[in-house]
Amino acid sequence: MPLLSIETSTQFIDNQTSIFWFRRDLRLTDNAGLYRALKSNKSVLPLFIFDTEILDRLEDKKDRRVEFIYQSLLSLKIELEKMGSSLLVLFGNPIHVFDRLNPTAVYANHDYEPYARSRDTAVKNILTSKQIEFKTFKDQVIFEKEEVTKEDGKPYTIFTPYSKKWKSLKTLSNTKCYPTEDFFFNFKKIAPIDFPTLDHIGFEKTGAPFPDRKIKQSLIEKYDQHRNSPALEGTTKLSVHLRFGTVSIRKLVQIAQAKNEVWLNELIWREFYQMILWHFPQVETKAFKPIYDKIEWRNNENEFQSWCDGNTGFPIVDAGMRELNETGFMHNRVRMIVASFLTKHLLIDWRWGEAYFAKKLLDFDLASNNGGWQWAAGSGCDAAPYFRVFNPQLQTEKFDPKLEYIKKWVPELETSRYPKPMVDHKFARERVLKIYKAALTAAW
Repeated sequence: MPLLSIETSTQFIDNQTSIFWFRRDLRLTDNAGLYRALKSNKSVLPLFIFDTEILDRLEDKKDRRVEFIYQSLLSLKIELEKMGSSLLVLFGNPIHVFDRLNPTAVYANHDYEPYARSRDTAVKNILTSKQIEFKTFKDQVIFEKEEVTKEDGKPYTIFTPYSKKWKSLKTLSNTKCYPTEDFFFNFKKIAPIDFPTLDHIGFEKTGAPFPDRKIKQSLIEKYDQHRNSPALEGTTKLSVHLRFGTVSIRKLVQIAQAKNEVWLNELIWREFYQMILWHFPQVETKAFKPIYDKIEWRNNENEFQSWCDGNTGFPIVDAGMRELNETGFMHNRVRMIVASFLTKHLLIDWRWGEAYFAKKLLDFDLASNNGGWQWAAGSGCDAAPYFRVFNPQLQTEKFDPKLEYIKKWVPELETSRYPKPMVDHKFARERVLKIYKAALTAAW
């Protein structure tokens, strides 16, 4: 089906119709904003906008994240049509879209990224000028904004005290699921609305599989034992589902509380970085610790390309990069190793690596990606100290001793086709300590 124009879509929306605007919450159950919309209105039409402000920045027209969103929307459409409703999908700048629509109200869930905040402010201003309410709610986290702070009201910048406060504030009420299904009868009754193809929005199918959104509780129970071994199926791979809201954070926290505190801590790290981005939006482009912006990065483009391609001569690094390039996923332990290698061994600006991950990661999330890279570089809040330089060989011996993970992604290992290490570890460590120390000392 072709793309619907904004003008054509107005036929589905009158002043008796409320809109629920899907963004990072692509599910019908346990959805805070959707629950509020359905409970308060008798004719709710779900809407998704393929935001051209975001899509136009994507270079790869086989971007698997767009395909994941598309498939998730198709599933939502099928579910809605079983209830006699449908899903309106539009393409364009959301500000222009809402300038032309005149529903009785618009509901959505909070989004905390800098672009999303400016977009939502503009949308709210447009709707307010037309006397249309724009109501947004907390959904993708348990705690947001200023809900977990120090006694003086200032945000935490160290994870451990933040996590302790987070856990002390968590109650049954703030992890309780929303019974959205109790009000499904308030979806707008409407014939199926034309649904675009991926081609119509300028993207192509890859046919590659996506991680199952099934919550594997047996993995969660043993997460603390297996999480650092990339050769094992020791992680849930639910991160993409958390990123796009096809699973509920409240449901996951309930399970984590019952099954594994280490896994719960991973969910709290996600909220910690969301909170950091909210309070310190400058971290999107600058070091959390400004002093680290004084580092003189080497930024060798050829070396960066070798890192991107997984041809550094360091097997654990190359395995991780090849896994990322092929699947859009990389094991979390390996993410730390490859990030440390880029910033410490090659002295390449963490922003280069962060941007590459942003292009490739299926579960890309600005807050977590930024937080992870700044942690590795030493420039972030609660980061690894600058003098901590991961030794790829020791990391391999500890976390992939039988080379099972490495040989899966680097089959030419131990042959003449595999490149020699591009830098000596001892030399690289001494070099980075010298460069970092010089920059930090001069700034002090």
